Amino acid sequence: MQVTLRQVTADNVRQVCDLELGPGQEDMVAPNAVSIAEAHFEPKAWFRAIYADDQLVGFIMLFDGTDKPLYYLWRMMISAPHQRKGYGRKALDLLVDYVRARPNASELTVSYVPVEGGPQHFYEKYGFEPTGQVHNGEVVMRLDLTR
Repeated sequence: MQVTLRQVTADNVRQVCDLELGPGQEDMVAPNAVSIAEAHFEPKAWFRAIYADDQLVGFIMLFDGTDKPLYYLWRMMISAPHQRKGYGRKALDLLVDYVRARPNASELTVSYVPVEGGPQHFYEKYGFEPTGQVHNGEVVMRLDLTR
């Protein structure tokens, strides 16, 4: 399967908003409709639908702060039926490639809700490291993009 990041458009926005997490995951990431609404009020938001071939499988959003520079993986979700198939890692690979091409990008940060079954191990396995910071109850991690 080829994973791609595609623009959210009038043709797919409803399907993106209808993607669902697994039971017990609802408190780990905001609904995609909320993320898309927030993105429309934040000029530095960059968001895409995640596809595996032509199947919509998830959503990803970046704070693309080229002026600081500050690159923050704001939201990422893979819908319940498509989890644990490698789509999240491939989508993150594409996002990291995008960020590396941005001005003065040296790190990508992310935060997560520290709950059982949360994404901590996924991010650690990818190479993110804890910063020691907690922001609004979420643990902050960073990925060094200079390596």
